[in-house]
Amino acid sequence: MDLPLHEDDLDAEGVIRASAITPHRPDMPSAAVLCWFPEVVADVGTRSAAVTVLRSELGRSPVWRTTGPGGTPVAVLHPGVGAPLAAMFLEHLVALGVRTVVGVGGAGALRHELTLGHAVVLGSALRDEGTSFHYQPPSRTIDADPDGVDAVARTLAGAGVPYVVGRCWTTDAVFRETPARVARRRDEGCAVVDMEASALVAAARRVGVGYGQVFLAADSLAGPEWEHRGWTDAREARAGLFGLALAAAEAWDTDRTAGTADRATGPEDSAAGPDVHPASGAGTP
Repeated sequence: MDLPLHEDDLDAEGVIRASAITPHRPDMPSAAVLCWFPEVVADVGTRSAAVTVLRSELGRSPVWRTTGPGGTPVAVLHPGVGAPLAAMFLEHLVALGVRTVVGVGGAGALRHELTLGHAVVLGSALRDEGTSFHYQPPSRTIDADPDGVDAVARTLAGAGVPYVVGRCWTTDAVFRETPARVARRRDEGCAVVDMEASALVAAARRVGVGYGQVFLAADSLAGPEWEHRGWTDAREARAGLFGLALAAAEAWDTDRTAGTADRATGPEDSAAGPDVHPASGAGTP
């Protein structure tokens, strides 16, 4: 079947560009957190100033300027629900000046061992949505940025938070997650299901920014019946995971800045830094 999503025009630029709508801002932090927990973003807004406001038919979406635990400015934005809007907001952030992004939000658990609140670091995504194919060539799965995986995993490990590194099934249709499809995705190694991850990985790769993501294991599709598990009320866990995503974004952006400076000065002039090893305790469910 000749699907439009397989048309090959990935080398061409779009007629509409984010930079024409949201020009670069010198006061924009280079690190950002995309947070899907609305109460957490609202709380950030009570303590922060807005760098700018993004607008869509859903209304105003402020980009808040907060600080990471190390005191470095970090932008925070709720990216909406669904791959198209999230990818559009990512492009706006990049046009504004962001270059390192960490996402944090809930995802449906596809495995019984992922109890409510368990942290899942995005290792790869299965592309059951349409947006990612406008950013990267067709493929069934897409790997996350390994540096992003490492940055998020190291932050979780340093905080003593148990986690797994796993594959996410990204779908456009929340009410079409049929039992047979859930079983097939689980057989393909998917640990959780969401609506944005594969598109954000693909978009970030195309526009040349770092993207990592951590999920809070939320509702469960692991059994014969859907279980909500009260995940939207798990406010302490949601706020805590956001704090770790904030720390990961700050630390990763600092590392990337140092790496850029090292490459600019040349290996003979750069100071040797400590070896970076993947965090222990990471497994693939």
